[in-house]
Amino acid sequence: MNNDTICAPATIAGTGAISVIRMAGPEALQIADAVVICRGKIAIEQDLAPADEGIDIQVSARESTNGIIQNSRGYSIRFGTIYKENGSILDEVLVSIFKAPHSYTGEDSVEISCHASSYIVSKILELLCSKGARLAGPGEFTQRAFLNGKMDLAQAEAVADVIAAQGEAAHRIAFKQMKGGFSTQLKTMREKLLELVSLMELELDFSEEEVEFADRTQLTELLKDISSHINKLIKSFRLGNAIKNGVPVAIVGATNAGKSTLLNAIIDEERAIVSDIHGTTRDSIEECMNLDGVIFRFIDTAGIRETQETIERIGIERAIEKLHSASIVIVLLDASKNKTVLEEDLKQVLPHLNASEQALLFVLNKMDLIETKADNFNSNKNVIELNNYVISIVNQYISNKNLDNNYSITYLSNRNEIDMPSSISKELLAANNPDKTLLNPEEQAKITAKISHNSKELLTANNSLFVANISAKNKAGIDEIRAILARLGQDIYGSNNDTLVSNTRHLQALKDAHTPLSRCLEGLSAGIPSDLLAQDIREALHHLGSITGTITSSEILQNIFSKHCIGK
Repeated sequence: MNNDTICAPATIAGTGAISVIRMAGPEALQIADAVVICRGKIAIEQDLAPADEGIDIQVSARESTNGIIQNSRGYSIRFGTIYKENGSILDEVLVSIFKAPHSYTGEDSVEISCHASSYIVSKILELLCSKGARLAGPGEFTQRAFLNGKMDLAQAEAVADVIAAQGEAAHRIAFKQMKGGFSTQLKTMREKLLELVSLMELELDFSEEEVEFADRTQLTELLKDISSHINKLIKSFRLGNAIKNGVPVAIVGATNAGKSTLLNAIIDEERAIVSDIHGTTRDSIEECMNLDGVIFRFIDTAGIRETQETIERIGIERAIEKLHSASIVIVLLDASKNKTVLEEDLKQVLPHLNASEQALLFVLNKMDLIETKADNFNSNKNVIELNNYVISIVNQYISNKNLDNNYSITYLSNRNEIDMPSSISKELLAANNPDKTLLNPEEQAKITAKISHNSKELLTANNSLFVANISAKNKAGIDEIRAILARLGQDIYGSNNDTLVSNTRHLQALKDAHTPLSRCLEGLSAGIPSDLLAQDIREALHHLGSITGTITSSEILQNIFSKHCIGK
């Protein structure tokens, strides 16, 4: 497979000023010399001549280059001209030279930088192929890097993640994996397990003498330590996957609460259909947005309610599935409804929330309509009471379920953002206020400053509830929602330096490795023979090795590298 020379565009033609064409393989330098006419002085490699010697070679167009590219040093760049078959100039290019084994694939390689015309790129590729190269398959450069020992399989997969990363956090975990952070941990665990299984199998050679080479107490502690580490990596997938694919934010609530309007307001785009008709949204709608370097994946769901309509019921089931998998849940409530209806709407959603693992935002929408309902809250004080009423229902539910209620409740002020009727004060409660009284602007400013100063304590990932008042229709309070999400993204995900698993193949392999190790620990306590224990450890070694490619198959390789871009 590695006996031929491959080439491919490493950039998308026509999208910038410059395109790069990559070529790697045993004939890469010779083919480049046959296509690119270079002029000037070349430095011969150290084993051919002294480093300060050079040879002046002047060549005319279309004349042999006498191997200028081949004889140039690695990590050097040559200027040259490419001619079409009829002798006319195609383009002037720069050729970056990489010599084996000091290249991405470990082979002789060149990268030709030309002007970003799709015509020029296609003609250069045609010329390279006419001189002996062939077009590379998807991910073939990275596949060669893996096969030539330049990286392991986990690192190779991370290359695609680095390319696809759209936020700082996603880039950080992908780059860390590409540089071998995850692989190093796996290598350490495999080495310890290999030592264990070797001692156990050595005991089998002395079974008649009943000799124990592996101390069972130390063996148990070591297996517990490795099993715990693997379990930690498995649990990190929820976070790693959220960073890689976007932090999932589910917008849930009753029908016609304004979920689609809120989605459109947050992303500032008319993405979801908005209608006064109940049950308009039948399926989940997802849209991504970058907030302060963190990608959020907003999910507009079907309204949760009791219904006999088949299609709507399927949409509600999907909404609940999305809610369960979300890291952040925005529970949207219609503030213009009376207490009884609000409580019923809340009770439809509360059983599906996980207050210990999800950040919860209870958002009261339609604050611009609050005065139009005679049976609802219509004064400043009652707006605050409305916020506290919502929390009281949540507290009661959590208490009844015996759930951990060690969380902070943060009220988000709307300050002067919401265009409410004049009798509704714009200085709403911004933080826990035991007296539940209205604050004057000066007191409001002090609390707002305090919230900003103590943001890390207030805005924690888990065990946090937030209450906000908005008007999604008027886009009032939306900046505040974005701000809280951005801070959650930064504080929760942006500061995590642990190794995170973000690849579903790695997750499954870790689970498959964890199972036999757990079985082995049970066997140790039950006095199971060494040969059976060794078999469990060998099984765990197999699954851990499949992550880095120590143990792999052609089918796995084909599936992994087919997901890379052509020029990588």
